[in-house]
Parts: sequence; structure tokens; C-alpha cells
Amino acid sequence: MKITIQEAPKHVNEEVTIGGWLANKRSSGKIAFLQLRDGTGFMQGVVVKSDVSEEVFSDAKNLTQETSLYVTGKIVEDTRSDFGYEMQVSHLEVIHEATDYPITPKNHGTEFLMDHRHLWLRSKKQHAVMKIRNEIIRATYEFFNTNGFVKVDPPILTGSSAEGTTELFHTKYFDEEAYLSQSGQLYMEAAAMALGKVFSFGPTFRAEKSKTRRHLIEFWMIEPEMAFMDHEDSLQVQENYVSFIVQSVLANCNLELKILERDTSKLEKITAPFPRISYDDAVEFLKEKGFDDIEWGEDFGAPHETAIAESYDKPVFITNYPKDIKAFYMKPDPERSDVVLCADLIAPEGYGEIIGGSQRIDDLELMERRYEEHGLTGPAYAWYLELRKYGSVPHSGFGLGLERTVAWLSGVEHVRETIPFPRLLNRLYP
Repeated sequence: MKITIQEAPKHVNEEVTIGGWLANKRSSGKIAFLQLRDGTGFMQGVVVKSDVSEEVFSDAKNLTQETSLYVTGKIVEDTRSDFGYEMQVSHLEVIHEATDYPITPKNHGTEFLMDHRHLWLRSKKQHAVMKIRNEIIRATYEFFNTNGFVKVDPPILTGSSAEGTTELFHTKYFDEEAYLSQSGQLYMEAAAMALGKVFSFGPTFRAEKSKTRRHLIEFWMIEPEMAFMDHEDSLQVQENYVSFIVQSVLANCNLELKILERDTSKLEKITAPFPRISYDDAVEFLKEKGFDDIEWGEDFGAPHETAIAESYDKPVFITNYPKDIKAFYMKPDPERSDVVLCADLIAPEGYGEIIGGSQRIDDLELMERRYEEHGLTGPAYAWYLELRKYGSVPHSGFGLGLERTVAWLSGVEHVRETIPFPRLLNRLYP
């Protein structure tokens, strides 16, 4: 019977065959320990000289790293391993012998590993990060489908920008100017007017020349948009969603979190509701903490966000930013025209902003004034204005950056490890 490593717990004391690769091995004169992987997980295979033919034992001792093979044997419990099971090998068949595999068990520099990202993905920790990423995606679909949202796919090639043209990748679209999308939000607003509650999940692109551990050139965003929902309604959706994906990772990625040595006690505290602090109060707090450089009206940088987050053991909303540093479509606070109904959600442990959201302007006259202030003319923006002309309603939405969220939940230092093939300022390979 051919099974996967993931299925091994269902076949204790049965003889099975697993197709996989040799991740590592060690051997003595009488026993060879094979560290096997097959894409679904990692498991040890034990080859005892006295229990197998001379040919099998010789093959086991001479296996090279990343050689592909079929391994046959009996699944038994192994309380010493995180996985809890191992195979007592009786037979093996080499499919393809790998020679001179470049990523050895010794330590390698980050640039070397990034140059070999197509192979580095095979390692135990990178495998664990990708499994956590997959669980967040799975839980995202479950959360929004369960709560009445419809999945909508906005275009990647667009004729306009969502928040400004300075960080866009420009391209030609036949005889027209076009950009790679930096957000699907404007299109999701149109979808919400048709379908009520919608969400998108897809790649976005920012031509931002940043080298920080929080930035990628190409990254994935989850962007819900909701008709008939105000800013407060949206904040509740955000905290419930984040709580749901955190608890899903805890429930379904226990082994992966162990492999990454993640302190899960910190994640267990992540349940709604989340604390909130206004931008006004955040500025005062930062000044008290010695950040004399920050003034009202300036955006927060990574050190500022980290300092604020350190005062909480849950993600914290920073609300009501100044109008002049936020996007043109954000609705002003009815009680204060100099700030808008928006919030950034800052993750704990120094991982920074994972969500940005706001209530959108629904008044046609106000949006027309915004267009004039920002010089938004031509057909690329005309359709967006029409959303306020034909049956406008209060509506809100937000965007969650997948890679920053994966980094936070898995506990890795840099977002380049949270996407299969990262695109960085100086990296377009592999």
C-alpha cells in the first residue's frame, strides 16, 4: 500500500510504501537512520542491518542527500520525535540519485539560500512556514464563506492607482498607459455594491524601494469590502477574522509551530476584542517614550509601531489618522474634519501593520471635491465616482497583508521567508 507521511498515523503496525526524498541521514555499523520527507511531512526511517538484506543496508548507507526513493516498511510509534511515528524499513528503491546537493546540513548565508530558494523550500523550517501560510489561506476562505462574503477577483492590470502613482509599476497596455495593481480595493467597492459583502485574495505590487524585513515588491492581500457597514462594524469584522486565523493555525499547525520553536503562549492570547488607541493618543504616548521626532500629522514608522505594540499582548488598532496622510477615499470623522474614520492594526512582537482599513466616502459631492484636490481626472477614475452617484450607501473595507501575517504567526524574522519565491528590491531570481 502506497501512503504519504501525513497518513502514517492511520497505518500503525502496517507495512506500507512511501515515495519521498532523503533529507539527511546518519548511520552506525549496524543501523542507518534516514530522515525522509515527501512534501506532506518529515519522518525517520530506521534500517537495521540484521533485519534487511546486505544490498538494502548497503544502499541505505550510501544514499546521498535529496536522492528520491521508494521506502517500504512498517509504521511504528516513536514518542521521541515531534511527529510521533517512524518506519522500520525493510526495502528501498532508488528513483534518482542526487549528487552534490548545494544546501548541506551546515549553516549557509542568507544570500546563498535565497539564490537557491527553489531548493531551500525543501528544508524543514521552510516547509513549516509554507504549511502555516496555507492554513491561513484555508482559514481565510472558511471565515469569509461562513460569514456570507462572496469571493471576487479584481484585475491585476489597471488604468488607475488606488492610493497614488509613486509606488506603481508602469506598463503599456497596447496603446494605453497601465499599472500593476497595488490594491484591488476600488474594484472591490464596485463589487460590494453588487454583492453586499465581498473579499478578494490576490497578488499586489508596490514599486517601493525598501529593504526592510517587512517589505516585499510583490505580495498577497486579502481585501474584504462591505456595503451597509460603518467603521465600527468593520473593526469588529477585522478582529474576529484575525482571531479566527490565529486560532486555526494553533489548532491545525501544532507540529509546524514546534518545528519553528514558536512561543504559542503568545498566540493563545489573540482573541477578540482588540485594544484601540487613537492617533492623537499614540503621538502623546510616543513623546512620553522619548520619540521626540514625531509630530502630529506625520505617519508612523516601524520603530513607532513597535513601541506602541509593546504595550499590549494583542494586536492593537491605531484609529483616526490625519486626513492629509491617508488615501483620498477615506471618510472624514463627522466630529472632526481633520481626521478620517480609519485604523491600522499593529501586530505584537514587532511585526508591524498587518491591516489597513477605513470607512469609505459615500457622499458624491465630497468625493468630487477629493477628485479635484488630488487631480483625479479621466475615464480611469470616472467609474469609481459613479459608485456614489447611483445608490450610494455607507460602506467600509480593509486589506490584510498575508506575508506579514505569516511572519508574525510563524515567528520568522523576515517576510522573504513567508512567500515561496520573494521579489525584493534587488532580487528577481529564482
